[in-house]
Amino acid sequence: MAGLKAANLGLKFLLELVAIAAFVYWGASHSPVILAVILAIAIPAAFVAAWGIWAAPRSRRRLRRQTRVAFELGCFGLAAVALIAAGATVAGIAYAVVAAVNAALLAAFGQLEA
Repeated sequence: MAGLKAANLGLKFLLELVAIAAFVYWGASHSPVILAVILAIAIPAAFVAAWGIWAAPRSRRRLRRQTRVAFELGCFGLAAVALIAAGATVAGIAYAVVAAVNAALLAAFGQLEA
């Protein structure tokens, strides 16, 4: 069971990294090129900053659990929408499903504080 719990925490971290990539992909899908470059840098940077301030385990301003879980799921949902909006529909849906399963397992394993 300990291995499954560790794998689930690893999956959450992977979901965070894929969210960054999804925002880069969405930004890069725009035109003209200058807009694509700006969005591909600014949107992921905003996500990283917000996550670091409100969701990171060691943040001094980390949100309370109920609010943080909603914030995290909202971020993952936005990443799924970004993938779908950029034309990667199957990837967006798959990402949303994996994020939902991960959240359910985090709750079941008592890992919501992680």
